[in-house]
Amino acid sequence: MLDSYPDLDPGEDEVLTEELFVSDDVLVKAFALGPGGSVDPHEHEGATNVFHVLEGTVVVTRDDGEETVAAPGVVPNERGAVHGAHNESEERAVLTASLCPLPS
Repeated sequence: MLDSYPDLDPGEDEVLTEELFVSDDVLVKAFALGPGGSVDPHEHEGATNVFHVLEGTVVVTRDDGEETVAAPGVVPNERGAVHGAHNESEERAVLTASLCPLPS
């Protein structure tokens, strides 16, 4: 299953998620963003979070700025950095988020 991710089909303004891998020290989660879908800005005080844009284009929020990232793209979010993502396109966007280490 290294070459696939779930078939998530979000509607407009919808975000569907699925955990792809969980261990004692890492979480990998898929996010499928429909047109207008958002992962609200948030932070992980004790963990690094890395977005991997697999499909489409997302506008990534990092601290006070925004950047458009197209697939394939990697966005590291350092510990404590505020981060989120928004799909401004008319197509589905898919990204994974890897969180390590898991907060205790």
